[in-house]
Amino acid sequence: MNILIVRLGALGDVVHAIPAVAALRAAFPSARIDWLVEAKHRAVVDLVTVVDDVIVLERSTLAGWIGVVRTLRRTTYDVAIDFQGLLKSAVLARASGAARVVGFSMWHLREKTARPFYSEASEAGGGHVITRNLRLLRVLGVEDEQIRFPIRDVPSPALQELRTRVPGRFALVNPGAAWPNKRWPSGRFGELAAFLYEECGLTPVVLWGPGEDTLANDVLAAASAHAVLAPRTSIPDVVALARAASLVVSGDTGPLHLATAVGAPTVGIFGPTDPARNGPYAEADAVVSRYDACACHYERRCHHTRWCLRDAGVAEVCAAVKRRLPAETGTRG
Repeated sequence: MNILIVRLGALGDVVHAIPAVAALRAAFPSARIDWLVEAKHRAVVDLVTVVDDVIVLERSTLAGWIGVVRTLRRTTYDVAIDFQGLLKSAVLARASGAARVVGFSMWHLREKTARPFYSEASEAGGGHVITRNLRLLRVLGVEDEQIRFPIRDVPSPALQELRTRVPGRFALVNPGAAWPNKRWPSGRFGELAAFLYEECGLTPVVLWGPGEDTLANDVLAAASAHAVLAPRTSIPDVVALARAASLVVSGDTGPLHLATAVGAPTVGIFGPTDPARNGPYAEADAVVSRYDACACHYERRCHHTRWCLRDAGVAEVCAAVKRRLPAETGTRG
C-alpha cells in the first residue's frame, strides 16, 4: 500500500499529525508512507522515523504546485489523507491521483470548500487535535488511540554550545509566537526566569527564532542577569534542547509542541487558543489558560478592550511551574 500524508503546516499542527502517521505505520508496517509538507516545515518531518519520503511544496505558486503534483504523480498512491482541512491541501491530495482521498467531515473542516475533493470523510469529534487525527484513520479501519512520536535523535551544535556555558540543569523559556495574541508579556517572562533561577535552581535559557532577537533581549533585561540567551537554533536543535531541559515554558507555539512530543516537562500559557484542543496532552503537564475569558478566539491579534493574557500573572505561572517540576527540584532554602 502507498499512503500520502498531506499536512503542509504549521509547525505545531505538523507535530500533532505525527501520532496518526505512527499509527498508520503500526497498522501497515510494509506500506510506503510519504508526507507532503511546505518547505519551511520540512525539517520536522525529516525527523519522523516512520516516513519513507518527504515531498516538499517549495512555493505556493502555480509553478510550485505544478512541480509538486508532477512529483506526486510518480507514485501510484492508494490513499491520500488530508489532515489539514484547507482547500489547497484538499486540492493537492486529489491532484496526487490517489485512488482514495480521505479528509474530515464538513463540520470539522477549517474551509468547507475542501469537502468535495474527498472521496471519503470521517467525523473527528471533539477533544485534542491529536485524537481527532487518530480518529480520521477509522476510515481505513485503523482503531489506534496510542500517542507515539517517533522522532529521531540527531546531533545538535546548539546544545553542544549551550553546554559550554550552562553545564547544569536548565529550563527553556520561549517568549515568541507567530501570533501577537499568543505572546505573554516579555517582562513577565523575565520575572519568571528570575524565579526559575532563584527558587528552582534552574538556569533559564531564552529560546528565540527568526525576528525574535529584540523580544529575547527584553526577557534577558527583565531577568535580573539570571537568564542566558540560547544559541541560534534549527528545528533539530530545538528538539535536542527540549530533550535536555528540565522544564519548558512557552505559549501555544511550535517549540512547546515539539517539547511535549519528546516528553519534556512543560508549562503552557494559553490565551486565544484552547489548551484542551491544542495544549500539552500529558496529564502531568501544566497549563495557565485564559481561553474561557478570551473574546478573540483563534485570532492573531486581540480586538478587545482588555487582552486576556494580560490577566495571567507571574505568580500563577510560577505556581504552575512548581506543580510541574519533578519532586527533587525543590525550592531553594
